[in-house]
Amino acid sequence: MDNEAYINQLLANAREAQKVLETYGQKKVNEIAKAIARVVFDEADPLAKMAAEETRMGVYEDKIKKNQGKAKLVWYDLKDRKSVGIFRYIEDEGIVEVAKPMGVVGAVTPCTNPIVTPMCNAMFAIKGRNSIIIAPHPRAKKCAKHMEGLFHAAFEEMGVPKNIFQVIAEPSLELTNLLMKSADVVVATGGMGMVKAAYSSGKPSYGVGAGNVQCIIDKGYSLSESVPKIIAGRIFDNGIICTGEQTAISHEDDFDAMIKEFEKNGARIVKEDKELDKLREVLYPDGVINKEAVGQPVYKIAEIAGIDIPDGTKVIVVVPKEYGAAEYFAKEKMFPVLAAYKYKTWEEAVNIALANLEVEGKGHSASIHSENKANVEYAMSVLPVSRIVVNQISSTMTGGSFLNGLAATTTLGCGSWGNNSISENLTYKHLINVSRIAYVKPNAGNLTDEEIWDD
Repeated sequence: MDNEAYINQLLANAREAQKVLETYGQKKVNEIAKAIARVVFDEADPLAKMAAEETRMGVYEDKIKKNQGKAKLVWYDLKDRKSVGIFRYIEDEGIVEVAKPMGVVGAVTPCTNPIVTPMCNAMFAIKGRNSIIIAPHPRAKKCAKHMEGLFHAAFEEMGVPKNIFQVIAEPSLELTNLLMKSADVVVATGGMGMVKAAYSSGKPSYGVGAGNVQCIIDKGYSLSESVPKIIAGRIFDNGIICTGEQTAISHEDDFDAMIKEFEKNGARIVKEDKELDKLREVLYPDGVINKEAVGQPVYKIAEIAGIDIPDGTKVIVVVPKEYGAAEYFAKEKMFPVLAAYKYKTWEEAVNIALANLEVEGKGHSASIHSENKANVEYAMSVLPVSRIVVNQISSTMTGGSFLNGLAATTTLGCGSWGNNSISENLTYKHLINVSRIAYVKPNAGNLTDEEIWDD
């Protein structure tokens, strides 16, 4: 079977299954979404092992936590939300909103998140009564195909069509492009090239931009509170998560104490020019991130750079003299390496973060450790980011958390800054069509010109 015929067959299967799914009520739809989350939660350990082995990146134990945590969080976030039929009355406007499916979702998923991204996309799609076809990264095709088998077994027990979830078995660029051009809506999570292809597919598309989470610590804020959180975020899954902290920007009066706190918590500090040069050379050859270093443990990063680190080192903290376009370490670091900077004023701290974001990561996220709301809100007024998390671990909480109100997801829109169509966390609401009934507004009457033009 040639590529076009193969995609057409997947689409035919998906459309047939979606027509059945479209007849289900909210209770049944919720049961299917819950079943998907439950499969990933129950199989978290073997799925994590398979992901670590196949992709050859990340941390097996962290992947277990991610599988379990996201499964619980996404289901909890979705379970009480309406997505079938009438879901909202806006009484004072006389508007009634009705949810309807989009059809077939084509989802491109990355090797950095080979389990939870397909899980989230499937839950969002099915919550909106859409079927979904996954185009996995070639380096994660076994994971995706294994998940398909697990989901199909669960669907069979429930008596629902198995083809509401399908996977391209042998993914390629041609097959992925064919899927994006043929599906009713596209969700692309991956490199900028793939996201651009999604937006060029001619179909409604949601893509994500690159991450480069700038982390600012306010003057006098507890370093014993902030530093362990920053390290936890930076090293989670060996730094491959787009929401992971990338910098630690602290006041000059606190900087030395911050460095000592990092060392106390397992950081190897790199200040000396020769060691900085070695790291730059191996991590950013010709200014481009070294793919062989992505997702590798800290000892491997040190080994390929030829620098010594003590036993028990968790993260390498570099202290470069420059930031922004003059420094490669200002870019996204998809390995357990963090850059530290000092500032004199809060405005300078925000400007350092801004300069780094101008290099990479505009539109994504930032992290602030502070009790000063005015400072947080000033930062948000200046930084071109879609979200800021405050006093939290960005890596595991920017995609939603039981501690904040952000939508639970693995796909974070970056707005026009990141060439994305949304600047919020992708969820089921982006995969439904909304029809509106417009009644005459209550107490509506003819307005006089004076009422219309009055300030």
